[in-house]
Amino acid sequence: MAGVAAPIELLKDVPLFQRVDDRGMKLLASTFTERPFTEGTALTTEGQAAAGFFVIESGSAVVSIDGDERRTLGPGDYYGEIALVDGGLRTATITATSDGNAYGLTAWQFRPLVEEHTSIAWPLLEALAARIRQIEAGR
Repeated sequence: MAGVAAPIELLKDVPLFQRVDDRGMKLLASTFTERPFTEGTALTTEGQAAAGFFVIESGSAVVSIDGDERRTLGPGDYYGEIALVDGGLRTATITATSDGNAYGLTAWQFRPLVEEHTSIAWPLLEALAARIRQIEAGR
């Protein structure tokens, strides 16, 4: 059922949101929408425009780059964090390997939330910067 807010417990485990206070976390959770997926569905496609950020609640998916499988995603894993800010092209294809459920947040939902609630902005920027450093270090 689309339109259901994300469980706060799910979001608290996402490094991007770990520094956000309880009030900010409630605001974030209410902005996410439920996104069920089915086995075999491409959740993202490498080289296509990015629309948002997703956290997997249940199910699994495989990440591939240039056709090479790189890793498997499962409950609590997330993808698309850079898309929240820049809306750039997807760097990987993510394909569901089982039926499951995720919660999504688009860039056009995220930006006004951060602009209106600046207490969310700085913790998110710090976490995003840390994530970029991890990616650059190859982790």
